Amino acid sequence: MRLLTPVIVMMRARQLARQFRGIERSVRALPERSRPRMSMLALREIGQASRTEFPHLYGTAPEARYLPWGQGTEAGFERACSNNPEVAMRGIALWLAVAYHETKNSPHARLQPQFRQLMQLLREIKEVRTSGDTVDSWMQSSQAA
Repeated sequence: MRLLTPVIVMMRARQLARQFRGIERSVRALPERSRPRMSMLALREIGQASRTEFPHLYGTAPEARYLPWGQGTEAGFERACSNNPEVAMRGIALWLAVAYHETKNSPHARLQPQFRQLMQLLREIKEVRTSGDTVDSWMQSSQAA
């Protein structure tokens, strides 16, 4: 298994990097009026995922629990490619939440660049917010959890 783990991690890092490019393009293509809503959706999904037993498996069916990684990023990426703007925004939020938790404390060096890129994009999304009250209320609710 020690020989196989680096190969699996390399494949996962490539997959996340490819999907991240698509997600990043979708986020940057959002109209300005949709960005505060995107920010709320992403932060809410991250919070909901953090309250689950295995946050990196958020959006994964219970019977698929023993796969090398969850199916949340795949589902989120597919939804993000939708022509329906609401479905696309929810897919982006799901992808961001699952990828965040999957790469957050990863012991694998190949996943750390994905985490840094993801944090940069999340920071950009969060800074777009127009009202500081929304940020404050999110921060208070996440601290309570």
